[in-house]
Amino acid sequence: MVEVRLRAVRVDLQSNTPVLLLQETEGEGRTLPIFIGTPEAAAIAYALQGVAMPRPMTHDLIRDLLTSLDVEVERVVITELRSSTYFAELQLRRGGDRSIVSSRPSDAVAVAVRTGTPLYVADDLMDAEGILLAIDASDEAEDGEANPDELVGQFRQFLDSIKPEDFGS
Repeated sequence: MVEVRLRAVRVDLQSNTPVLLLQETEGEGRTLPIFIGTPEAAAIAYALQGVAMPRPMTHDLIRDLLTSLDVEVERVVITELRSSTYFAELQLRRGGDRSIVSSRPSDAVAVAVRTGTPLYVADDLMDAEGILLAIDASDEAEDGEANPDELVGQFRQFLDSIKPEDFGS
């Protein structure tokens, strides 16, 4: 497995679709881009910025349920790409018991951001789909992480520009 960090959540200009950029922490610096839905992207951006909602969002509820059941999310693994769909899993531990729960990558990353869980990509998946990507250094905050204010701003701009006919088939 290749350890990665959430390098950025962006909006792809060609498709006007949010994309997660997961960059390996060591090695060549390959990045795995995963296109995700707007609500999931907003949920990740809000968590990165520490935006407190008046009521728990779905991923906050999942974190709270896991905590109340004394379950730790040990790691999130993006496992495979099958028929243009990425798959992920939450690897959980409760005491000495371990279990794996299948997940969409966007939901798994949203939970990981809220729980401080490390992110991984399967070796063969990173070998097949990882790309070398130039990301502007100006897009990082002083601590080396993506600037949450900019992420939320990008999603607000995206949401303001979207029209109902954009969802037609």
